[in-house]
Amino acid sequence: MTTPDPSREPEPTKPAGTATTPYKDRVYRSPAGVVGGVLVLAIVAWLGIDAVVVGEGRTPWLALATMLFLGPVVFAYTLRPAVFVNDDRLRVRNPLRLIVLPWGQVASLRSGFSNEVVDESGTRYQLWALPVSLRARSKAARQEARAARAAARADARGGQSGAGRGGAVGAADLGAGAALAAGGPRRAETDRAMDELRELHERRQGEPGVQGAQGEVTVRWAYEIIAPAVAGAVLLCVLWGLG
Repeated sequence: MTTPDPSREPEPTKPAGTATTPYKDRVYRSPAGVVGGVLVLAIVAWLGIDAVVVGEGRTPWLALATMLFLGPVVFAYTLRPAVFVNDDRLRVRNPLRLIVLPWGQVASLRSGFSNEVVDESGTRYQLWALPVSLRARSKAARQEARAARAAARADARGGQSGAGRGGAVGAADLGAGAALAAGGPRRAETDRAMDELRELHERRQGEPGVQGAQGEVTVRWAYEIIAPAVAGAVLLCVLWGLG
């Protein structure tokens, strides 16, 4: 399940004349990805260090090369992905790239089998930090259906009670049915996050003259991840080639 970080609190209203004042980013991550990444990295470190300490011959070097390769790869696909949002821009930190999109360059935010942001040129960027869970969507749909049935039953009981025993009991049952429906439609966590992003996008699209929301889309490769992973892979190939 994907949820935003606690730092994603409602931002204060900006006073007039301070449109360029920086505000803290709201951050969206995948808690399941973070927990899984920490566990995998701990296992890799444990096995690798044990092989380095007690291994013989080429084993310590193979263990070091494996850790050098797997460490950055696991980190990139589990701990690194995040989406940073503020009033001026959307920053998408994917496993191997960092994409910065001013709101003026965002054409749409799409949800299907994956969550994506599309810029004005039509280029799509997947939001790795907001993975789509069909299971979570199905669960939310089932909860919504149960809530609707419960509200309908409460309304029916309320009408019968009102006719048979008086308006006070009927009003209480009707109030219970209304309370069940008051929470609004159930949504999966990632779908709620996408709804928030779309809402902010629509609000910023209505303010085209605001400075900071304009600019060009920039994409930077994560060479700090790519370089050690490639080095580890090359070292592994060399060691295996030497036999």
